[in-house]
Amino acid sequence: MAETIMLTDHEAIRDWAAARSGFPAIVDISPAGGTQPMVRLVFDQHAYQDEDRAERAANAGGYELVEWSEWFKVFDERRLALVVPKDVPGVRDSFHEIVRRPG
Repeated sequence: MAETIMLTDHEAIRDWAAARSGFPAIVDISPAGGTQPMVRLVFDQHAYQDEDRAERAANAGGYELVEWSEWFKVFDERRLALVVPKDVPGVRDSFHEIVRRPG
């Protein structure tokens, strides 16, 4: 397994995601759903949102692409960190985990 690093700095996270065509998203943002919003990064085709899709309840699952400021608000409130593999020359791995910060 590759050696990993933990990112909490907003610019470092944005740079890491941008290098991999990643976009910020939030899952199940409906207060009626009874769950806390969950941040997520989406890549490639998963970042495409079809404007013609059928309407669905806000808490039906899935995700919504959001601005970084909204994503970082949840990220910081929940004291999260982004764990990614250390960069290796010539490799652009998009594997990541969003975890609670230690301590």
